[in-house]
Amino acid sequence: MYNSVMLFVFGLLLLIKGGDWFVDSATGIAKRFHIPELIIGATVVSIGTTLPEVMVSAMDAVGGDGGTAYGNAIGSIICNTALIAAITIAVRPAKVDRKTFIMPVLFFFGAAVIYLIAAYFLGEFSRVLGIILLAVFVVYMVLTVIKGIKADKHGEGHDELDQMGLETPEEEAADAAMTPKQKRMDMIKDIVLLVVGAAVIALGADLLVDNGIIIAEALGVPSAVIGLTFIAIGTSLPELVTAINSLVKGHGALSLGNIIGANLFNLVLVSGVAITLSPFAIPSENMLFGVASSLVIDLPIMLGAMLLLTVPALVTGKIKRWQGIALLGVYVAFFALQFII
Repeated sequence: MYNSVMLFVFGLLLLIKGGDWFVDSATGIAKRFHIPELIIGATVVSIGTTLPEVMVSAMDAVGGDGGTAYGNAIGSIICNTALIAAITIAVRPAKVDRKTFIMPVLFFFGAAVIYLIAAYFLGEFSRVLGIILLAVFVVYMVLTVIKGIKADKHGEGHDELDQMGLETPEEEAADAAMTPKQKRMDMIKDIVLLVVGAAVIALGADLLVDNGIIIAEALGVPSAVIGLTFIAIGTSLPELVTAINSLVKGHGALSLGNIIGANLFNLVLVSGVAITLSPFAIPSENMLFGVASSLVIDLPIMLGAMLLLTVPALVTGKIKRWQGIALLGVYVAFFALQFII
Protein backbone atom coordinates (compact mmCIF):
# COMPACT_ATOMS: atom_id res chain seq x y z
CA MET A 1 0.00 0.00 0.00
CA TYR A 2 2.80 2.44 0.97
CA ASN A 3 4.69 1.67 -2.25
CA SER A 4 1.54 2.21 -4.31
CA VAL A 5 0.96 5.64 -2.71
CA MET A 6 4.57 6.65 -3.40
CA LEU A 7 4.35 5.47 -7.02
CA PHE A 8 1.00 7.26 -7.39
CA VAL A 9 2.61 10.55 -6.27
CA PHE A 10 5.66 9.89 -8.47
CA GLY A 11 3.32 9.35 -11.42
CA LEU A 12 1.70 12.74 -10.75
CA LEU A 13 5.10 14.44 -10.71
CA LEU A 14 6.06 12.77 -14.00
CA LEU A 15 2.79 13.93 -15.58
CA ILE A 16 3.45 17.53 -14.54
CA LYS A 17 7.09 17.59 -15.68
CA GLY A 18 6.39 15.67 -18.88
CA GLY A 19 3.56 18.04 -19.76
CA ASP A 20 5.83 21.02 -19.12
CA TRP A 21 8.54 19.64 -21.43
CA PHE A 22 6.00 18.72 -24.10
CA VAL A 23 4.37 22.18 -24.18
CA ASP A 24 7.70 24.05 -24.14
CA SER A 25 9.26 21.94 -26.90
CA ALA A 26 6.13 21.86 -29.09
CA THR A 27 5.85 25.64 -28.79
CA GLY A 28 9.53 26.01 -29.72
CA ILE A 29 9.13 23.78 -32.80
CA ALA A 30 5.98 25.63 -33.88
CA LYS A 31 7.80 28.97 -33.65
CA ARG A 32 10.66 27.64 -35.78
CA PHE A 33 8.11 27.11 -38.56
CA HIS A 34 6.66 30.60 -38.02
CA ILE A 35 3.23 29.43 -36.95
CA PRO A 36 1.26 32.45 -35.57
CA GLU A 37 1.46 32.76 -31.79
CA LEU A 38 -2.31 32.96 -31.43
CA ILE A 39 -2.67 29.55 -33.06
CA ILE A 40 0.12 28.07 -30.91
CA GLY A 41 -1.63 29.20 -27.75
CA ALA A 42 -5.05 27.95 -28.86
CA THR A 43 -3.82 24.56 -30.03
CA VAL A 44 -0.41 23.34 -28.85
CA VAL A 45 -0.52 24.84 -25.35
CA SER A 46 -4.17 23.97 -24.71
CA ILE A 47 -3.77 20.38 -25.90
CA GLY A 48 -0.50 20.06 -24.00
CA THR A 49 -2.11 20.92 -20.66
CA THR A 50 -4.83 18.32 -21.38
CA LEU A 51 -2.41 15.54 -22.34
CA PRO A 52 -2.28 14.02 -18.82
CA GLU A 53 -6.06 13.48 -18.88
CA VAL A 54 -5.88 12.04 -22.42
CA MET A 55 -3.14 9.55 -21.54
CA VAL A 56 -4.70 8.47 -18.24
CA SER A 57 -8.18 8.00 -19.70
CA ALA A 58 -6.89 6.20 -22.81
CA MET A 59 -4.90 3.74 -20.70
CA ASP A 60 -7.87 3.21 -18.40
CA ALA A 61 -10.19 2.51 -21.32
CA VAL A 62 -7.77 0.14 -23.06
CA GLY A 63 -7.26 -1.66 -19.75
CA GLY A 64 -11.01 -2.19 -19.47
CA ASP A 65 -11.48 0.25 -16.60
CA GLY A 66 -14.05 2.58 -18.16
CA GLY A 67 -15.13 3.78 -14.72
CA THR A 68 -11.84 5.56 -14.06
CA ALA A 69 -11.70 7.00 -17.60
CA TYR A 70 -15.24 8.34 -17.17
CA GLY A 71 -14.52 9.68 -13.69
CA ASN A 72 -11.27 11.35 -14.76
CA ALA A 73 -12.90 13.36 -17.58
CA ILE A 74 -15.94 14.46 -15.55
CA GLY A 75 -13.91 14.96 -12.38
CA SER A 76 -11.34 17.11 -14.20
CA ILE A 77 -14.07 19.40 -15.52
CA ILE A 78 -15.55 19.78 -12.03
CA CYS A 79 -12.08 20.31 -10.53
CA ASN A 80 -11.13 22.90 -13.17
CA THR A 81 -14.41 24.79 -12.70
CA ALA A 82 -15.27 24.51 -9.02
CA LEU A 83 -11.74 24.44 -7.60
CA ILE A 84 -9.15 26.01 -9.91
CA ALA A 85 -11.37 28.64 -11.59
CA ALA A 86 -13.10 29.24 -8.26
CA ILE A 87 -9.81 30.05 -6.53
CA THR A 88 -8.86 32.36 -9.39
CA ILE A 89 -12.18 34.23 -9.16
CA ALA A 90 -12.27 34.36 -5.35
CA VAL A 91 -8.76 35.86 -5.23
CA ARG A 92 -9.05 38.17 -8.22
CA PRO A 93 -12.47 38.77 -9.86
CA ALA A 94 -12.03 39.78 -13.49
CA LYS A 95 -13.68 41.21 -16.54
CA VAL A 96 -14.07 38.82 -19.45
CA ASP A 97 -14.01 39.25 -23.20
CA ARG A 98 -17.37 37.87 -24.30
CA LYS A 99 -16.16 37.55 -27.90
CA THR A 100 -13.36 35.25 -26.76
CA PHE A 101 -15.55 33.21 -24.40
CA ILE A 102 -18.57 32.63 -26.59
CA MET A 103 -17.16 29.99 -28.96
CA PRO A 104 -15.62 27.58 -26.41
CA VAL A 105 -18.66 27.98 -24.13
CA LEU A 106 -21.12 27.17 -26.94
CA PHE A 107 -19.01 24.21 -28.07
CA PHE A 108 -18.81 22.93 -24.49
CA PHE A 109 -22.54 22.98 -23.90
CA GLY A 110 -23.23 21.57 -27.37
CA ALA A 111 -20.90 18.64 -26.65
CA ALA A 112 -22.42 18.31 -23.15
CA VAL A 113 -25.89 17.85 -24.67
CA ILE A 114 -24.59 14.98 -26.83
CA TYR A 115 -22.80 13.47 -23.81
CA LEU A 116 -25.85 13.74 -21.54
CA ILE A 117 -28.18 12.17 -24.12
CA ALA A 118 -25.87 9.13 -24.25
CA ALA A 119 -25.61 8.98 -20.44
CA TYR A 120 -29.28 9.40 -19.52
CA PHE A 121 -31.08 7.79 -22.46
CA LEU A 122 -28.65 5.14 -23.69
CA GLY A 123 -26.81 4.30 -20.47
CA GLU A 124 -23.58 3.70 -22.34
CA PHE A 125 -20.90 5.43 -24.37
CA SER A 126 -20.58 3.76 -27.77
CA ARG A 127 -17.75 4.04 -30.26
CA VAL A 128 -20.03 6.14 -32.50
CA LEU A 129 -20.35 8.69 -29.67
CA GLY A 130 -16.58 8.74 -29.24
CA ILE A 131 -16.11 9.48 -32.95
CA ILE A 132 -18.77 12.23 -32.80
CA LEU A 133 -16.99 13.87 -29.84
CA LEU A 134 -13.64 13.71 -31.67
CA ALA A 135 -15.31 15.24 -34.73
CA VAL A 136 -16.55 18.11 -32.56
CA PHE A 137 -12.96 18.56 -31.35
CA VAL A 138 -11.66 18.69 -34.95
CA VAL A 139 -14.33 21.23 -35.99
CA TYR A 140 -13.51 23.40 -32.96
CA MET A 141 -9.78 23.30 -33.71
CA VAL A 142 -10.31 24.18 -37.39
CA LEU A 143 -12.51 27.15 -36.47
CA THR A 144 -9.97 28.23 -33.83
CA VAL A 145 -7.11 28.10 -36.36
CA ILE A 146 -9.14 30.11 -38.89
CA LYS A 147 -10.00 32.66 -36.20
CA GLY A 148 -6.35 32.73 -35.11
CA ILE A 149 -5.10 33.42 -38.64
CA LYS A 150 -7.56 36.30 -39.04
CA ALA A 151 -6.62 37.75 -35.64
CA ASP A 152 -2.91 37.38 -36.39
CA LYS A 153 -3.30 39.34 -39.63
CA HIS A 154 -4.84 42.17 -37.64
CA GLY A 155 -2.19 41.94 -34.90
CA GLU A 156 -4.66 40.82 -32.23
CA GLY A 157 -4.03 38.41 -29.37
CA HIS A 158 -0.27 38.72 -29.08
CA ASP A 159 -0.32 40.51 -25.72
CA GLU A 160 -2.30 37.72 -24.05
CA LEU A 161 0.02 35.06 -25.40
CA ASP A 162 3.09 36.96 -24.25
CA GLN A 163 1.48 36.95 -20.79
CA MET A 164 1.26 33.15 -21.04
CA GLY A 165 5.05 33.12 -21.33
CA LEU A 166 5.20 31.87 -24.95
CA GLU A 167 7.83 34.42 -25.93
CA THR A 168 8.94 37.74 -24.47
CA PRO A 169 10.51 40.59 -26.51
CA GLU A 170 13.87 39.68 -24.94
CA GLU A 171 13.47 36.08 -26.12
CA GLU A 172 12.57 37.29 -29.63
CA ALA A 173 15.74 39.41 -29.71
CA ALA A 174 17.81 36.46 -28.48
CA ASP A 175 16.36 34.24 -31.20
CA ALA A 176 17.20 36.81 -33.86
CA ALA A 177 20.82 36.92 -32.66
CA MET A 178 21.32 33.14 -32.87
CA THR A 179 23.53 31.60 -35.55
CA PRO A 180 22.14 28.93 -37.94
CA LYS A 181 24.08 26.25 -36.02
CA GLN A 182 22.61 27.39 -32.69
CA LYS A 183 19.12 27.34 -34.22
CA ARG A 184 19.68 23.77 -35.46
CA MET A 185 20.87 22.70 -32.01
CA ASP A 186 17.81 24.35 -30.45
CA MET A 187 15.55 22.51 -32.89
CA ILE A 188 17.20 19.17 -32.05
CA LYS A 189 16.82 19.95 -28.33
CA ASP A 190 13.11 20.73 -28.82
CA ILE A 191 12.53 17.50 -30.76
CA VAL A 192 14.31 15.43 -28.08
CA LEU A 193 12.32 17.14 -25.32
CA LEU A 194 9.08 16.58 -27.26
CA VAL A 195 9.74 12.82 -27.47
CA VAL A 196 11.00 12.60 -23.89
CA GLY A 197 8.05 14.68 -22.63
CA ALA A 198 5.55 12.39 -24.36
CA ALA A 199 7.31 9.32 -22.95
CA VAL A 200 7.38 10.78 -19.42
CA ILE A 201 3.67 11.61 -19.67
CA ALA A 202 2.93 8.04 -20.77
CA LEU A 203 5.00 6.59 -17.90
CA GLY A 204 3.41 8.95 -15.37
CA ALA A 205 -0.08 8.09 -16.60
CA ASP A 206 0.69 4.37 -16.36
CA LEU A 207 1.94 4.70 -12.77
CA LEU A 208 -1.02 6.89 -11.83
CA VAL A 209 -3.62 4.51 -13.24
CA ASP A 210 -2.10 1.24 -12.00
CA ASN A 211 -1.44 2.48 -8.47
CA GLY A 212 -4.68 4.45 -8.30
CA ILE A 213 -6.58 1.22 -8.92
CA ILE A 214 -4.50 -0.63 -6.29
CA ILE A 215 -5.18 2.11 -3.71
CA ALA A 216 -8.88 2.14 -4.58
CA GLU A 217 -9.16 -1.63 -4.17
CA ALA A 218 -7.22 -1.56 -0.88
CA LEU A 219 -9.53 1.13 0.52
CA GLY A 220 -12.68 -0.39 -0.94
CA VAL A 221 -13.30 2.79 -2.95
CA PRO A 222 -14.88 2.40 -6.44
CA SER A 223 -12.50 3.23 -9.29
CA ALA A 224 -14.90 5.89 -10.59
CA VAL A 225 -14.58 7.77 -7.28
CA ILE A 226 -10.77 7.68 -7.49
CA GLY A 227 -11.04 9.01 -11.04
CA LEU A 228 -13.47 11.76 -9.99
CA THR A 229 -11.30 12.98 -7.14
CA PHE A 230 -7.60 12.16 -6.75
CA ILE A 231 -6.72 11.35 -10.38
CA ALA A 232 -8.85 14.26 -11.62
CA ILE A 233 -7.04 16.67 -9.30
CA GLY A 234 -3.66 15.24 -10.29
CA THR A 235 -4.23 15.51 -14.02
CA SER A 236 -5.61 19.05 -13.59
CA LEU A 237 -2.35 20.27 -12.04
CA PRO A 238 -1.12 21.87 -15.34
CA GLU A 239 -4.25 24.05 -15.34
CA LEU A 240 -3.64 24.87 -11.67
CA VAL A 241 -0.06 25.94 -12.40
CA THR A 242 -1.31 28.12 -15.28
CA ALA A 243 -3.94 29.67 -13.01
CA ILE A 244 -1.38 30.49 -10.30
CA ASN A 245 1.04 32.01 -12.81
CA SER A 246 -1.76 34.12 -14.31
CA LEU A 247 -2.82 35.32 -10.85
CA VAL A 248 0.73 36.30 -9.94
CA LYS A 249 0.96 38.31 -13.16
CA GLY A 250 -2.49 39.84 -12.59
CA HIS A 251 -4.24 38.15 -15.49
CA GLY A 252 -7.11 36.22 -13.93
CA ALA A 253 -9.28 36.45 -17.05
CA LEU A 254 -6.57 34.76 -19.12
CA SER A 255 -6.45 31.84 -16.68
CA LEU A 256 -10.23 31.55 -16.85
CA GLY A 257 -10.14 31.30 -20.64
CA ASN A 258 -7.57 28.49 -20.46
CA ILE A 259 -9.74 26.58 -17.98
CA ILE A 260 -12.85 26.79 -20.15
CA GLY A 261 -10.82 25.55 -23.11
CA ALA A 262 -9.44 22.69 -21.02
CA ASN A 263 -12.98 21.75 -19.95
CA LEU A 264 -14.06 21.53 -23.57
CA PHE A 265 -11.05 19.36 -24.39
CA ASN A 266 -11.84 17.08 -21.44
CA LEU A 267 -15.31 16.51 -22.84
CA VAL A 268 -14.54 16.07 -26.53
CA LEU A 269 -10.89 14.97 -26.67
CA VAL A 270 -10.29 13.08 -23.41
CA SER A 271 -13.70 11.36 -23.42
CA GLY A 272 -13.67 11.00 -27.20
CA VAL A 273 -10.34 9.14 -27.24
CA ALA A 274 -11.28 6.88 -24.31
CA ILE A 275 -14.72 5.99 -25.70
CA THR A 276 -13.44 5.39 -29.24
CA LEU A 277 -10.67 3.08 -28.01
CA SER A 278 -12.92 1.12 -25.65
CA PRO A 279 -16.66 1.88 -25.33
CA PHE A 280 -18.05 1.48 -21.81
CA ALA A 281 -21.28 1.70 -19.84
CA ILE A 282 -22.12 4.24 -17.13
CA PRO A 283 -20.31 3.11 -13.92
CA SER A 284 -22.84 1.53 -11.56
CA GLU A 285 -20.75 0.67 -8.48
CA ASN A 286 -22.62 3.35 -6.54
CA MET A 287 -26.40 3.62 -6.78
CA LEU A 288 -28.64 6.43 -5.56
CA PHE A 289 -32.44 6.40 -5.82
CA GLY A 290 -32.16 3.28 -7.92
CA VAL A 291 -29.87 4.79 -10.57
CA ALA A 292 -26.12 5.27 -10.97
CA SER A 293 -25.01 8.01 -8.57
CA SER A 294 -23.04 9.74 -11.33
CA LEU A 295 -26.32 10.52 -13.10
CA VAL A 296 -27.69 12.12 -9.93
CA ILE A 297 -24.54 13.87 -8.66
CA ASP A 298 -21.54 14.03 -10.99
CA LEU A 299 -23.08 15.07 -14.31
CA PRO A 300 -25.54 17.60 -12.79
CA ILE A 301 -22.70 19.18 -10.77
CA MET A 302 -20.49 19.35 -13.87
CA LEU A 303 -23.24 21.10 -15.83
CA GLY A 304 -24.33 23.33 -12.94
CA ALA A 305 -20.78 24.47 -12.15
CA MET A 306 -20.15 25.43 -15.77
CA LEU A 307 -23.46 27.31 -15.95
CA LEU A 308 -22.62 29.18 -12.73
CA LEU A 309 -19.21 30.09 -14.11
CA THR A 310 -20.11 31.08 -17.66
CA VAL A 311 -23.68 32.46 -17.82
CA PRO A 312 -23.08 35.54 -15.57
CA ALA A 313 -19.84 36.20 -17.46
CA LEU A 314 -21.57 36.16 -20.83
CA VAL A 315 -24.46 38.32 -19.58
CA THR A 316 -22.53 40.96 -17.62
CA GLY A 317 -18.99 40.67 -19.00
CA LYS A 318 -17.71 40.19 -15.44
CA ILE A 319 -17.01 37.33 -13.05
CA LYS A 320 -17.53 38.25 -9.43
CA ARG A 321 -16.07 37.02 -6.15
CA TRP A 322 -19.37 35.49 -4.99
CA GLN A 323 -19.22 33.08 -7.94
CA GLY A 324 -15.80 31.86 -6.85
CA ILE A 325 -16.92 31.37 -3.25
CA ALA A 326 -20.09 29.56 -4.37
CA LEU A 327 -18.12 27.27 -6.69
CA LEU A 328 -15.65 26.41 -3.92
CA GLY A 329 -18.61 25.41 -1.75
CA VAL A 330 -19.87 23.22 -4.58
CA TYR A 331 -16.49 21.47 -4.85
CA VAL A 332 -16.22 20.83 -1.11
CA ALA A 333 -19.72 19.30 -1.13
CA PHE A 334 -18.94 17.25 -4.26
CA PHE A 335 -15.68 15.90 -2.82
CA ALA A 336 -17.35 14.95 0.47
CA LEU A 337 -20.27 13.24 -1.27
CA GLN A 338 -17.91 10.91 -3.13
CA PHE A 339 -16.93 9.28 0.16
CA ILE A 340 -20.30 9.46 1.91
CA ILE A 341 -22.44 7.73 -0.70
